[in-house]
Amino acid sequence: MDAVLDSDTSHEQQSRNQPEVPAMQLTMPEEIILLLLDDRTGRPIGLPAPAGDYALASAILMQLSLEGRIDTDPEKLMVISQKPSGDAVLDEAMALIAAHPGQSDSRHWIVELGSRAEGFRGMTLEGLVVKGVLRKEEGRFLWVFADRRYPKAPEGKLDVMEVRARLRAVILSQEIPEPHDSLMIGLARSAGIIPLILSATEQERYGKRVDQLANLEELGRTLSSVTREVYAMMLAFAGSH
Repeated sequence: MDAVLDSDTSHEQQSRNQPEVPAMQLTMPEEIILLLLDDRTGRPIGLPAPAGDYALASAILMQLSLEGRIDTDPEKLMVISQKPSGDAVLDEAMALIAAHPGQSDSRHWIVELGSRAEGFRGMTLEGLVVKGVLRKEEGRFLWVFADRRYPKAPEGKLDVMEVRARLRAVILSQEIPEPHDSLMIGLARSAGIIPLILSATEQERYGKRVDQLANLEELGRTLSSVTREVYAMMLAFAGSH
């Protein structure tokens, strides 16, 4: 499999022109939130709800798993450590999970945390503003409705470019990725933002590779299943009316 495609694609040019400045270390919820914001307007992009909600919920669970705070298998999600992380989003989610130890599987918690995504999203956005990754802009739409946007600050632009370039390199390679990157690819696929990482030609050529990577981890497979089921139900409901 070739890891280098035609040099005239914008995705390769963007990757080749990456700044040498190291990006800030971000959590998985922070990374997926950055990927789900339009670079220019600071408004949400990707598939309509609840895809982004479930992607954020899964990112929280994935981060907790990578930090050794929870463990998952197809039958149940287990609490390993309740030690505070210092991250408000992770600690609030951990408190919810710890209140019901061993009683539910990862599918349950993707849906449960997804139902609380608005609050988690707000906390994550505000945290990125504090870190200087995003800027918060308040305004009015049609002079009446509140309009809040989160354009990327220079630091945030570097961060999102680094994440896209990293995930693109993983997809175009033949290497087995670190769990963090395979999980992030699963999040990007479920939220419908792979087109922001790969060109149209690359998507056609490496589509199977994306699916393979997205399904390497149990949480990635569960997220994919939950998302498919929800959209199937939504389509069925729409078709009956």
